[in-house]
Amino acid sequence: MMPFYTLKDGATLYYEQQGEGTPIIFIHGVWMSSRFFHNQLSFFSKQYLTILLDLRGHGNSSHTPYGHTISTYARDVHEFITTHQLKDVILVGWSMGAFVVWEYLEQFGQENVKGNIIVDEMASDFKWPDFPIGAFDLPALISLMQGIQLDRTSTLKNFIPLMFKDELTEEDKHWIMKEVTKMPESIASAILFDQSIVDYRDFLPFITIPTLLCFGKEEKLIPVAAGRHIQKLVSGSVLEVFENSCHCPFLEESDRFNKVVIDFIEHI
Repeated sequence: MMPFYTLKDGATLYYEQQGEGTPIIFIHGVWMSSRFFHNQLSFFSKQYLTILLDLRGHGNSSHTPYGHTISTYARDVHEFITTHQLKDVILVGWSMGAFVVWEYLEQFGQENVKGNIIVDEMASDFKWPDFPIGAFDLPALISLMQGIQLDRTSTLKNFIPLMFKDELTEEDKHWIMKEVTKMPESIASAILFDQSIVDYRDFLPFITIPTLLCFGKEEKLIPVAAGRHIQKLVSGSVLEVFENSCHCPFLEESDRFNKVVIDFIEHI
């Protein structure tokens, strides 16, 4: 039986959980799912309570038509943590998941979070007038949203290779496409818009918990400069660059990613 948690507003979250000890929660990117962390579950669960969570609307969680904002996703994670009485959690946020982590810290404080690991994301995805390294300007965002509505398969077949340094195998292409098309296009567009315009530049200097930044050197989507920018804003944060990765070092360099993360956790 697959484990689900039913939120107070009726949405259900799918999750996988293994191990015991300090809780580590892995939070995926937009349109993605917990399956992207399949190389982490068995490794980290040897020493820690390891939780892979599908955000609402994503993966195997319910496709509820409401609540698709970073703010709501952070509240969902907080409700999950509170209900399960998890203490001193470590939050791992990849891509959009980084925004969920930062929103969580901003809304609910840092007292119950032992550390956070940010994987390949910027302080904001939007190219604000004073933030030229953003991923999207308005025309690009409009184009991507229209592509999701009009021909999602072709749009994603063009987008997914941007996440990886090397060409994917046919097997990997198949399971990734299956995961990223589980949600309806309406949800995909709604959360794409919200996650693309949130901006945490003003909040990041207030983070005081240990922070590890993991960035792929290949800059098809997110430049390493985005990691250096966050490193300057978050006092004491550590930047680790993965030479043979693009957007997914936990898949592209799983062994090194796992070692870097576990070394960080053991020293906080």
